[in-house]
Amino acid sequence: MSAPATARDRWIIEGNYASTLPIRLAAADTVIFLDLPAVTCLWGIAQRRTRYQGGQHHRDGVYDRITWSFVRYVAGYRRTMRPRVRAMIAEHGSHACTITFTSRYEANRFLDPHIKGSGTSR
Repeated sequence: MSAPATARDRWIIEGNYASTLPIRLAAADTVIFLDLPAVTCLWGIAQRRTRYQGGQHHRDGVYDRITWSFVRYVAGYRRTMRPRVRAMIAEHGSHACTITFTSRYEANRFLDPHIKGSGTSR
């Protein structure tokens, strides 16, 4: 999945797909790690659920697969997955510039000048 995308000159891949993370990290020059608190992530999930009223919205790229297992995964991410992701970044992406945001405010502050300059909106 990621190898063809990472072969291009410029690319952005979003998501926490641990199975392809080493491929993506090896090819990346920048890694943005959203290390957000569980409550922030769960609130975002609830807001998306309300905004899109559940279901699959392929046009917008929203796929509502919220299960209790998923909620438990999000709630425990910092304890279980974050150490694994950090280890993979250290092993496969040590050459890349790693930027970590611990709040949506930090991420938005970083993105705002880039978005304004590109003519796109958030």
